[in-house]
Amino acid sequence: MKLLVTGGAGFIGSNFIHYWLKNHPEDLVVNLDALTYAGHPESLKDLEGNSNYQFIKGDIADGEVVKQAMAGIDTVVHFAAESHVDRSIIDPLVFVRTNTLGTAVLLNAAMDAKVKRFHHVSTDEVYGSLGPTDPPFTSETPLKPRTPYAASKAGADHLVKAFFETYRLPITVTNCANNYGPYHDPEKLIPRFITNLLEGKKVPLMGKGENIREWLFVLDHAKAIDLVLQKGKIGETYLVQGEERTNLEVTRKILEVLGLDESYIEYVEHRLGHDFRYANDGTALRDLGWKPDHTFDQSLEETIKWYKENDWWWKPLKEGRPNIDRSAQIKYGK
Repeated sequence: MKLLVTGGAGFIGSNFIHYWLKNHPEDLVVNLDALTYAGHPESLKDLEGNSNYQFIKGDIADGEVVKQAMAGIDTVVHFAAESHVDRSIIDPLVFVRTNTLGTAVLLNAAMDAKVKRFHHVSTDEVYGSLGPTDPPFTSETPLKPRTPYAASKAGADHLVKAFFETYRLPITVTNCANNYGPYHDPEKLIPRFITNLLEGKKVPLMGKGENIREWLFVLDHAKAIDLVLQKGKIGETYLVQGEERTNLEVTRKILEVLGLDESYIEYVEHRLGHDFRYANDGTALRDLGWKPDHTFDQSLEETIKWYKENDWWWKPLKEGRPNIDRSAQIKYGK
């Protein structure tokens, strides 16, 4: 089989490619990535010279590039996206172009190429915010995005479903919990907190750390996508569940593993549109046979160990970067 993986130099995409080539060594993987600030070819340097891996630098909103990349493809796994909420607050149009228009360009090319499957990777953020006792999201939950990032992904979700309903393009969708693991860009919460602490810096925790997220180890996510590609029903959406933790609980666990106390926490203002809680009902995926191989505590310790041992990867990414959270607050008078 020949797969096109979009955004394969990003965090989840690069881990997925490693997973796929390890578990399906007979397949050919084509990685289409624009190599923006979030695309790191270093994450895939061990695949240089692998005859079953091909890299194409290109923008998913560029129809000609996408058409060439789609040639001979059996399955598309679409990760490519602008994904940082605070960046979407500063410049929402970039998110609409990549996440919504780019998905439309890919869908159109996939239809022309008559691919056997188009799998779209989305997020639980498209469903909005839950209260502390609300039931988890399901595939029937109405989309109610509250940030430009979530809205741009919701637009993509609608387009994917529309191409199935209108053109019968064989699609599947997964909406996943927050991922964490190796090769995670240090502007996101877990890797930023780990790397800040490794540098002796404090961690900026919003509010009182009361916001709740589900956390999913990235290789368990890759395993879920693999299962949906094999057994998922065409046209269906599957939610990938993680383990619920408050942001304060996550922070305390990182501090505990590193042997540090809570004096390293700096409490800061909530960002604009900060959703309180996300939670997924993963029943449909579990009915296919999926279960995670990793617990949160165990894999968080493994992730911290990885960042300790691979500062060559993350230190250059942090050098000279602006404080995105603070930039959003300043722009909107916070």
